[in-house]
Amino acid sequence: MNMSENIVWHNAKVSKEDRRKLNGHKSAILWFTGLSGAGKSTVSVEVEKKLHQMGIRTYVLDGDNIRHGLNKNLGFTPEDRKENIRRIGEVSKLFVDAGVFTLTAFISPYQEDRDMVREMVEQNEFIEIYVQCDIEECEKRDPKGLYAKARKGEIKNFTGIDAPYEAPDHPELIIENDRQSIEASADQVIDYLKEKGYIDQ
Repeated sequence: MNMSENIVWHNAKVSKEDRRKLNGHKSAILWFTGLSGAGKSTVSVEVEKKLHQMGIRTYVLDGDNIRHGLNKNLGFTPEDRKENIRRIGEVSKLFVDAGVFTLTAFISPYQEDRDMVREMVEQNEFIEIYVQCDIEECEKRDPKGLYAKARKGEIKNFTGIDAPYEAPDHPELIIENDRQSIEASADQVIDYLKEKGYIDQ
C-alpha cells in the first residue's frame, strides 16, 4: 500500500518527555512472546495489576482481543501474522509516546517481526520478554482447546504444530513460566523494571 503524497506529519506541542514528566515515570513496550498456553496473557495482566497498584499508567494489548477489532480482517498465514505484529507495533509506539507502559501478549513467532517492532521505537523502549514453557506443558494446559484441534487438523498454521516458533535470540528477560508461579513471574518483570531504572525502587 502506497502512502498518499498529500499526507504530512503533524507535530504536537506536547512531547513524549512532557507526558512522562506528568505521569512521573518512563514508558516502554513490554513485549511478551511465547507459545500458545505459555501464560503470556496471564503474566501480562498480573504485571499490569502490580504496576497499576504502584501508580504507573499502563495498558495491555492482548492478541485475541486485538483480533476482535483492529485486526479482525487478518488470518494466521505468515503474511497476516507479520501485518498483525506491524499494526500492534505502531499502536504500541503511540502508547509509549503517550507515556504509558504498554504490555503486549502475542505469540509473535518470528524474530524478524519482533525486531521490526523494536526498530520502531527508541533504544531501551522495547523490552522483549520470552515466556518460556515446554510445548508438552502448553498442550497439557491447552486453555482454549486449540492444540487438540490443531492435532486433529481442524486448525491450520498453528504455532508449534504445523507452523514454526522462533525463540528470541537475545531477549531482555526470560520467564520460565512452567517452573514458577504467576506471582513469581510477574515479580520477575517488576524487579527487572526497577533494576533497569524504568520505575522507582
